[in-house]
Amino acid sequence: MKTCYFCGKGLLEEKRVTVDFRWGNRLIVIEDVPAKICNECGERYYSAAVSRELERIAKEGKIEKTVEVPLVRLGAWLPEADQTAL
Repeated sequence: MKTCYFCGKGLLEEKRVTVDFRWGNRLIVIEDVPAKICNECGERYYSAAVSRELERIAKEGKIEKTVEVPLVRLGAWLPEADQTAL
């Protein structure tokens, strides 16, 4: 097994994951994506072929189903004094 490049401690495990892929102003959720995941920090690694396929799917925009996603702005939840630190 390979060691995580990001944290240097964890081992990479083969898994299937869900990816929240942003393309322009669109958010596309792609399920069942093969990836290597660090068992320590959770960093994800995708092969070049998988990365190209994610981009192709996002460009084509073929949608299997649509889900509703809530949107929250952090500033609305912070006291005014804390907003200057953002």
